[in-house]
Amino acid sequence: MSTLARKKGVGAVIWDYLTTVDHKKIAILYLIAGGFFFLLGGLEAMIIRIQLAVPNNDFISAGFYNEVLTMHGTTMIFLAAMPLVFAMMNAVVPIQIGARDVAFPFLNALGFWLFFFGGVFLNLSWFLGGAPDAGWTSYASLSLASPTHGIDFYVLGLQISGLGTLIGGINFLVTIINMRAPGMTYMRMPMFTWATFVTSALILFAFPPLTVGLIFMMMDRLFGGNFFDPALGGNTIIWEHLFWIFGHPEVYILVLPAFGIFSEIFATFSRKRLFGYSSMVFATVLIGFLGFMVWAHHMFTVGLGPIANAIFAVATMAIAVPTGIKIFNWLFTIWGGSIRFTTPMMYAVAFIPSFVIGGVTGVMNAAAAADYQYHDSYFVVAHFHYVIVGGVVFALLAGAHYWWPKMFGKMLDEKLGKVTFWLFFTGFHLTFFIQHFLGLMGMPRRVFTFLPGQGFETGNMISTVGAFFMAAGIIVLLANVVITTVKGKRVGNDPWEDGRTLEWAVSSPAPEYNFAQTPLVRGLDAYWIEKMEGKKGLTPAEPLGDIHMPNPTILPFVMSLGLFISALGFLFHNDYGWGLPVGIIGLLITLVAMFFRSIIDDHGFHIPKEEVMEAEKKGAGA
Repeated sequence: MSTLARKKGVGAVIWDYLTTVDHKKIAILYLIAGGFFFLLGGLEAMIIRIQLAVPNNDFISAGFYNEVLTMHGTTMIFLAAMPLVFAMMNAVVPIQIGARDVAFPFLNALGFWLFFFGGVFLNLSWFLGGAPDAGWTSYASLSLASPTHGIDFYVLGLQISGLGTLIGGINFLVTIINMRAPGMTYMRMPMFTWATFVTSALILFAFPPLTVGLIFMMMDRLFGGNFFDPALGGNTIIWEHLFWIFGHPEVYILVLPAFGIFSEIFATFSRKRLFGYSSMVFATVLIGFLGFMVWAHHMFTVGLGPIANAIFAVATMAIAVPTGIKIFNWLFTIWGGSIRFTTPMMYAVAFIPSFVIGGVTGVMNAAAAADYQYHDSYFVVAHFHYVIVGGVVFALLAGAHYWWPKMFGKMLDEKLGKVTFWLFFTGFHLTFFIQHFLGLMGMPRRVFTFLPGQGFETGNMISTVGAFFMAAGIIVLLANVVITTVKGKRVGNDPWEDGRTLEWAVSSPAPEYNFAQTPLVRGLDAYWIEKMEGKKGLTPAEPLGDIHMPNPTILPFVMSLGLFISALGFLFHNDYGWGLPVGIIGLLITLVAMFFRSIIDDHGFHIPKEEVMEAEKKGAGA
């Protein structure tokens, strides 16, 4: 980015990113925005841990604690984990399948800007009368009783953000089905592409129930509906069902791409193809399928009855089987490989025991009778942080180190990378391992303080110390990014030297059009096959010709801005006279942008083959 800024003015660069439809630049936008929200969510986590460090602490008030707790969960899941997963998908998947871009570049940009404005809208609540305070799950009985506008920010912000995610999911489904290079059959796709494919299908089916729930909540809170008010014939449990029918697949939406990232890393740094590729694909699809059959395990204590509980308990235990298949395949991939302990590989190896602990406590939670003890205790907090931090965050950190040279053309410093790893890994286990025992000793979730003499002092203190280790690790990571950006050396197309998939065959960062000639894929690990035959590049599937590219456009930004303004208006329409007109104006902005999108004949542009040949020569020279 810095070299780009030197060639063009800062304003030109900003305009470039506001209007881009290039999947590689959109990946960078997701990375920056998701990274920012990740830091914000981390800050909220630190506030939680400082408040709980000692009994009877008054670092923050009870009400503010509820806001911080709610925003930590909401930010980390919706505004950090999801966009960072999308950053990886955008950066890598189109190149892995040998495509020039995603199927719908316009929608790709629209998906990002919707997510971004939804996230900004949600965080405006801090400044406009208080953040949501009903927990990240926002159960209806608490939400309807919440006096501030916080919940309304939650509802509207997540609707805008969720629309962006849904659009992104559909886009990647179509891309992977339609845009694969010649010879790239489904069973030759890299594991990360498979994970993206299944994840996108999960997004397609999981987000509509959430959207329905959020619309019901919006009606109840802002427009006098009564979906969740039992006094008026509503039912609060309906919210729990709608939320968790989204919420459990969401866990797999986050963790399947993580599995995909680790599959790439294990194969690359063991210098072997992934063991049991077809069973890995089958396991990924099966996890996606079973992920929709387990949602009520979040509701064992609601009183659905023994039959429902038994069915969901069995389904939940069954989902551990394909996950177990994956764990063993990864172990067999490393087995007998010629292993290199790079930073990504260290995260990958640490992921296995960390994630297995999360899986084991998951099966404990799945036993419905035992869950009456675990439910709403810190045991559950420990369980899902082992899954999400030990699975997803480790994967995102590993993927960031692994694909950084492909996104930015420079390698992150390995020494600093390992410092981050050790700080984060140690801090993570210190923070969350002890919480299993706090939970079993009876410490409830979501409490803002605890009394002395209950036996919770030591555990909470250890947990808080661990959080500071994690924070230190992230600070080192930020320093690493800055140092690399300023001083890092440019790298070639295959900086890890053992790249197996197509993204390592193009220059780093990849050219605007990805491939001068669409490659012919001759098997699994397409680039590895070419390397083993002693070839320099890929076998082309077409002659060199002019390359058709989409035009940049500001319309996705304008559409998203319109919805942002509209949400602000409708949120305040019961309080201020300007609310309704502003809401309508916002919708009009969006509709006008959509109208222009419909009538402007945008055929894109062509890069002449002479320019392509020139760029390829330069790329090869570098």
